[in-house]
Amino acid sequence: MRILLITLSVLLTNIGIIMAQNLHNFSIQDIDGNQINLDKFKGKPVLLVNTASRCGFTKQYANLSNLHREYLDKNLVIIGTPSNSFRQELADEEDVKEFCLINYDTKFIISEIVDVDGDDAHPIYSWMTSTYNETPKWNFYKYLFDGEGNLVKSWSSMTKPDSSKITDLIDELI
Repeated sequence: MRILLITLSVLLTNIGIIMAQNLHNFSIQDIDGNQINLDKFKGKPVLLVNTASRCGFTKQYANLSNLHREYLDKNLVIIGTPSNSFRQELADEEDVKEFCLINYDTKFIISEIVDVDGDDAHPIYSWMTSTYNETPKWNFYKYLFDGEGNLVKSWSSMTKPDSSKITDLIDELI
């Protein structure tokens, strides 16, 4: 009976993920443990980036901070999701928060540490995989959503967050 209940619970969770129609159907905890319902960003483009503190691309935090400052009054929302899925993140949220603030003066939203792939992936990333066939293959993959919460485009780690490839599309969405 217990196995049946566990199986049913997992099945219902997966159905909920698949049924989610856009990014606004999700929530995420910020690095301080506060729940953020993403529906509060309706009408605003969102740039979601899986991050890591000990990666060759970690310096892209500076680009994200610059992008945040540049678009602060233009309704762009940036969410960094620290992840240890590729074994390059610090041990806990306090360490990540301190690292980001001291080294990169981050003011955009930083989430709790989440998994971005596999069975334990955060529901946002599971939904992106099942709906868009998009899964980060490394740290600092970037996902741009429109104001309706639909994925518009994604970029690999190689594209810097403030690249014109990204900012031109952001400008179209604003």
